Amino acid sequence: MSEPDWAPLTGFRVAVTSARRAEELGALLQRRGATVTSAAAITMVPLPDDEQLREHTLSLIEAPPDIVIATTGIGFRGWIAAADGWGLTHDLLTALGKARVVSRGPKATGALRAAGLPEEWSPDSESSRELLHYLVEGGIAGQRIAVQLHGATDEWDPFPEFLDELRAAGADVVPIRVYRWRPAPRNGDFDQLVSGVADGKFDAVSFTSAPAVASMLLRAKEMGIEDRVLAALRGEVHAMCVGPVTARPLVRLGVPTSAPERMRLGALARHITDELPLLCARTVRVAGHVLEIRGTCVLLDGVIKSVSPAGMATLRALAHRPGAVVSRNELLGALPGNGSDTHAVETAVLRLRTALGDKNIVSTVVKRGYRLAVDEERAP
Repeated sequence: MSEPDWAPLTGFRVAVTSARRAEELGALLQRRGATVTSAAAITMVPLPDDEQLREHTLSLIEAPPDIVIATTGIGFRGWIAAADGWGLTHDLLTALGKARVVSRGPKATGALRAAGLPEEWSPDSESSRELLHYLVEGGIAGQRIAVQLHGATDEWDPFPEFLDELRAAGADVVPIRVYRWRPAPRNGDFDQLVSGVADGKFDAVSFTSAPAVASMLLRAKEMGIEDRVLAALRGEVHAMCVGPVTARPLVRLGVPTSAPERMRLGALARHITDELPLLCARTVRVAGHVLEIRGTCVLLDGVIKSVSPAGMATLRALAHRPGAVVSRNELLGALPGNGSDTHAVETAVLRLRTALGDKNIVSTVVKRGYRLAVDEERAP
């Protein structure tokens, strides 16, 4: 048997919003057959130029905290690197060394130990909730707590409830926002990507940080298309997140999300490869064939068939109710553009039949419309 001329993600369109390692994620998805559109949702504030981080660092040196919380390994290492650039590393580590030190997971723990700050405790689950419970149970009223955060923007912080609950328990919280981000520039590639999500031009959009999610929602609101973006993400455009923290802003808005078990870039690429065909592909048995409908193409008996956008729109509308008659006016409404002549439907069906290579797959029902010729023994 010959090898198939398609890959697991052939025919699927994936939007990548990553600011870091976007090329790596895009390459992993393209290798699996996906059509990838990449536009960074956020831009990074260079650490040496981050005056807010420098001011907070000096504040902790002058008044050392009682407790230090490291939430990410890369964020904590970035903080120490920034302090080194300002000539403050020794003073900062001396101040932090006087505090109780806890971490949110193994990567943060490794960064702490590398800096000579052994942790008092870290949850096996990497759960912020479990970390919060540990601290509150021990009593933190009146304690000054430095919380290293990763991926904040000027308008948005990760873990907002976590910080609020520390304050509610009586702690004086000092957020250390390492690697602050700003939304991507206006009227650029990112705006095009957001518009594409609103228009349903993607089968999935990937997020590797919660700030990227926040940036997309903020930009959609600024563009006046927030409702359309949310409707798309609740419908046919699937949100694929690297982990639960990244997904949280979407979950709060009732958007279904999907994430791998391990919060790693490679795991996200594998997860998209495994899940997207299950979520998006529609398979029907028609006229003695097995027809699988994907984002931009179809597989007919395992052979890839290139179909025009009008043909794909027609096929999706017919497959929405397999075997049922769909009127010409309904099909006209599904076609790209805002045409009013049902002759466009006849043309789209003719070209679809030619692309599929079997005119019997789409049946004409005289004076009523068209239907997929679903095999009777397979019909529901």
